[in-house]
Amino acid sequence: MSAPAGRVILITGGARGIGAASARLCAAQGWRVAINYRADAAAARILVDEITAGGGMAASFQADIAEAEAVEGLFSAVAARFGLLDGVVVNAGIIARTSPLIDMDPARIENVLRVNVLGALLTARAAARVMARSRGGQGGAIVFVSSGAARLGSPNEFVDYAASKGAVDTMTLGLAKELAPEGIRVNAVRPGLIETEIHAQSGRPDRVAQMAPGIPMQRAGSADEVAQGILWLLSDAASYTTRALLDITGGR
Repeated sequence: MSAPAGRVILITGGARGIGAASARLCAAQGWRVAINYRADAAAARILVDEITAGGGMAASFQADIAEAEAVEGLFSAVAARFGLLDGVVVNAGIIARTSPLIDMDPARIENVLRVNVLGALLTARAAARVMARSRGGQGGAIVFVSSGAARLGSPNEFVDYAASKGAVDTMTLGLAKELAPEGIRVNAVRPGLIETEIHAQSGRPDRVAQMAPGIPMQRAGSADEVAQGILWLLSDAASYTTRALLDITGGR
């Protein structure tokens, strides 16, 4: 499943968690990896050093993907460094502390939707513009990182986050049809309970230990397991796969 020599991948929110695992795996398979981050320059630098020390090619690029101008600048910078893109992983996203909707601050809801929905749309828009054959691109693949929360709803925890990921699922379905004639495949992974730092960000660092026994497979997943699904959707092995929502949830 290795990439043909020279393929270029951009991973938003690529410095940590599922994004970082995807970057490592793509680099190991021969992709040249552009790692986007918003604020954690140190984590991005460490990841780039790790990949290059292992013989891969990677570089980091700062941008807030919820800002249209920043997204345009990001894609221009990646093109200047690596050339035409072959794939984009739309991974950047945020979560807030667990809370029922009735107690949520409107600013928190707006911020979650701004990053997870607007940011995903802006990233996909820029990806389409550089990969579409009618715009001089060579086609490619877009993989959204959605969430099992999109179909579970996350009641009493983060309905706003679940709603944002429901929007990502809809983007996947619509864009897959819109971009298929342009040679661009569009798919999504929907991770379930995964061992990443996102649980600490939600104010429940023990969430994995508490919820894992209720998963049919009776354990949480790893970022690497999600990355394997992402890599498959990016690869030529998935050449006839578009509009797919791939659940990686341990059966939940």
